[in-house]
Amino acid sequence: MRSAIEFSITCDAAWAPGIETREAWRDWALGRPAAHAGSEPALRAMPAMQRRRLGLLGKMALEVAYECLGQRQDVPTVFCSRHGEVSRSVELLSDLARDEPLSPTSFGLSVHNAIGGMFSIARGDKANHIALSGGQASIEHALIEACGLLADGEKAVLLVAYDCSLPSVYAAYQDEDAIPFAWAWLIEPPQREVFSLSWHSLPCGQDAKELPATASLDALRFFLRRDQRMERICGRQSWQWARHVS
Repeated sequence: MRSAIEFSITCDAAWAPGIETREAWRDWALGRPAAHAGSEPALRAMPAMQRRRLGLLGKMALEVAYECLGQRQDVPTVFCSRHGEVSRSVELLSDLARDEPLSPTSFGLSVHNAIGGMFSIARGDKANHIALSGGQASIEHALIEACGLLADGEKAVLLVAYDCSLPSVYAAYQDEDAIPFAWAWLIEPPQREVFSLSWHSLPCGQDAKELPATASLDALRFFLRRDQRMERICGRQSWQWARHVS
């Protein structure tokens, strides 16, 4: 059984250390080398008091969220990160192992929806926001969630995808090749350029065998290169991306 959703992208933004302009992202999408410097986004749109509480992951995510959303209010947001603030969680667990007191700030910012909450508070925006993680298919599940909101009557939904490399303590469990990144799409009902995502289950024995690239970066590369089709296989699930002009 095959299912599908359709949507259009009316605004986009992306940021990663050393890949900070649209030209740099186009070069990255075409496979040209990018310098992964140790910089952080300025995040000037957020008040300094709140900005200082965020780590690299949160700053990247909100940099693209602010850029993509601009002054628009009351737009629901789907925040998509497979691992979230896992580095903060490791630090907290290490403190517990040493019988040291936990930082209330670090604890509050370690939960999966903390970045979305900071964004909502800083903008004084009461729109719905969701924080989602769905394994190697996190970005596909986030798109299904966003399109579900459109189907419920929302005029637009902001999708923010972001992740960092796993801490070394989890290296043995890493099953994706990840760099620190964040990107955002403002998604609306299908218009002239339409994107579709369909999916179906595969028979036993047809699951992927190779280490995949990060799903969200695959999706961004598909978008930036203006590819017509892309298939990703996660476990026994086939995800098929397409674009066309109506």
